[in-house]
Formats: sequence, structure tokens, C-alpha cells
Amino acid sequence: SDLPLPQIEVFKQGFNQKLQEGREKLHQMWLDWSRKSSKESGDESSAEPEEMESLALLMACSITQQLQISCCKIVSAIQGLPSSLQDKMKQSLSTIEELHASFSAANSFQDLSSSVLTQSQRKLAVIQEYIEELLDYLKSNRPLSWLVGPFSPREEVV
Repeated sequence: SDLPLPQIEVFKQGFNQKLQEGREKLHQMWLDWSRKSSKESGDESSAEPEEMESLALLMACSITQQLQISCCKIVSAIQGLPSSLQDKMKQSLSTIEELHASFSAANSFQDLSSSVLTQSQRKLAVIQEYIEELLDYLKSNRPLSWLVGPFSPREEVV
């Protein structure tokens, strides 16, 4: 049975929402980092900066992990589609894996260079474009029976 278009939209919205959360979180982290590095550390206005920092890192880890799982499912589900689309999604997956690894390894912003944070923003924007492209393709090329039913990704141990 074909996957109805609304279902594709729901999937797209869910994925985009996670991406958006990730991008906003990264942007906030980058702003905090810039503020911190351009200012003396005697700033009373920021309440518990260390606590906020570790929370932001934790959220970035969590969001990139969720994106990684979603991306993994997509990659295993789209076998048989044009290789250009498959390559883009594989590229997206490895980008997300890199981001997740960076955030997981970091104990604080000092461990993350500003370039890592700014590049992360750009990379997530590219992934969002790839997802749009994939979904546009799916809308005009059905049946989509492969997207229905249980995904069977080879479970990656994170």
C-alpha cells in the first residue's frame, strides 16, 4: 500500500523539528561561546554558566543522537532509490555521526572550537536540504511500500 502524502509530511515535520532544535541549540551554544571568549569571566548576569553549558552540551548530544537514529533508518529504507539520493543520505548520516562524536567527547565549550560550532550550523542546513530533496522525489515517485511497515535498520550501537 502506498504511503499517503500526509504521512510523508508528518515524517518530514518530525525530522525538520529535530533539525531545527539542533540548529537553534548549536546557535545558542555558539553565541554563549562567543560571548564568553570575547568577555572577561567576571560576568554576574549569566546565572550558573557552567551548569547551562553542560545542559546545552547534553541536549546537543541527545538531539544529534536522535537525528543519527532517524538518518540510519532512512539510509536502510531507501535502498533501491537513485544512488545520488542514497549518497546524500549516507553523507548526512556520517556528518551527524561526526557531530554527535564531537559533542559526546566534549566536557565543555573549551573542548569545542568556534569553527566546530559554526560548521555544525552549516552542515545541519545542508542535511535539511537533502531531506527536502528526498521527500520531493518520494512525492513524485511512488509507490512507497518500502517506507511503510517496520524499518529494519541494522541497529547501530551508539
